[in-house]
Formats: sequence, structure tokens, C-alpha cells
Amino acid sequence: MSEQLVPVSEIQSTDDNVPRWGMAIDLDRCTGCEACVVACHVENNIPVATEDEAAMGRSSHWIRIDRYYEGTFPDIKVKYRPVLCQQCDDAPCEPVCPVYATYQNAEGLNVQVYNRCVGTRYCANNCPYQVRVFNWFDPEWPEPLELQLNPDVSVRPGGVMEKCTFCVQRIQRGKLDAQAEDRKVGDGDIQPACVQGCPAEAMAFGDLTDPESKVSQWAGVGRSTQLLGELGTKPKVFYLEKSD
Repeated sequence: MSEQLVPVSEIQSTDDNVPRWGMAIDLDRCTGCEACVVACHVENNIPVATEDEAAMGRSSHWIRIDRYYEGTFPDIKVKYRPVLCQQCDDAPCEPVCPVYATYQNAEGLNVQVYNRCVGTRYCANNCPYQVRVFNWFDPEWPEPLELQLNPDVSVRPGGVMEKCTFCVQRIQRGKLDAQAEDRKVGDGDIQPACVQGCPAEAMAFGDLTDPESKVSQWAGVGRSTQLLGELGTKPKVFYLEKSD
């Protein structure tokens, strides 16, 4: 399922001053608690699917926890794998969009332009990771839950595709804070909600072009792999397989 095809050392930026954001996830540390899923929902104004929608498979998650079972009862081992947008350098979702609503920006993020999307769902059909979500209806939050919405993130209307952005609003905030203090963005200054919320510290985020960054060091170890890397999508999410 996973194969290391793109070493982190080969991920280069077109500009020395432009980072290439990536993530590394240590599956040895992941307990499957789904704190990252909850943090992502709260940070990015993701509504919870109703019971009727969930029964039709219309769940709304930008990150999910896949479970794998090994062995036979009672000797069963459970393994967990957080799966989010892999921010591919050769993303299959991008060339099929008829209105150019999704593209890769200079920092390596697969950007989604919500007000350009017309909801064809071609991108979701072409994504091998199944990490894109279609808004079937306008989101609703019963009172007083609308008060917890993040003002830094737009509330997406019904009929558009949405997905993980590596919390691009936090990336922008981190860069503005560094600019105001007349310094460079330091490793660890920017953390997506899932990384910050992980109690096991199983996730690392940062600039893959910086060899000293935590994410680069994690991604460069021997048990680092990429999910479905054999497809040639060149993901920028690295998984450290369980050492057992």
C-alpha cells in the first residue's frame, strides 16, 4: 500500500525563500483517538453530518482515521492511519477540474477556490485517497454552536468541494507574525490544528526543503513511506510505518 518513491531530499522549491509544506505521521505513536479529527472540525468550520446524511455515506471530514486489523481473534492487532489530503505534487484532482478551482500554489499546497467550484465532483472521483468532501447542503449549526465558528475560515456553501488545506489560515498567520517581528518563520512556529491537537505528538509539520526541520528529519528515516506512492502522485505526507 505504501512505497517510498520520492525521497524528501528531492522535494525542491522553485525559490529558495519559498517553503514546501509537508507533514510526517509516526504510526508507532498514533493511538487512533481521533483528537486530530475533532481539532480539524473546530478549526475549519466543518459541520457534522446528520444521521440521515451519514446513512447515505455523506460524512464530512477533512481527515479520517483508517483502521487495519491483523491476525485472528483473540490475537488481533489494530493499526491506525490518519488520512488527509496528501498535497500531491502531481495531484490527479487538478487536471480534471473544468473551472480550475483546484491548483497547486508556489508553496506546494493543493489549493481549493470555493467560489470558483461548480460541484462537478470530478476531482473527488479522480482522487485515489478519497479525501475530498462534497457539500450536499448549506451547513447549519444549532444555537449557540454558531458562536464557535472560526472567523479566519470561510463557511463553505452547499454544492462545492472542500478538503484539507494544511490549515492555510494558520500558515498565513505564522508568516505575518514573523514578518511583523522581522524574522524568518521558525520550525514549529506553524502547526495545523491536527498537529497541535494530537496528544501523542504523532504528527510533525513544516518545510520539507529545510533539512533541519522536524518534518524533514522524520520523513528521511528508514521506515518513512508515502501512501499509494507507486501511483506517482508524489505526496508530501510521509508515514513512519510501525516498527514491529
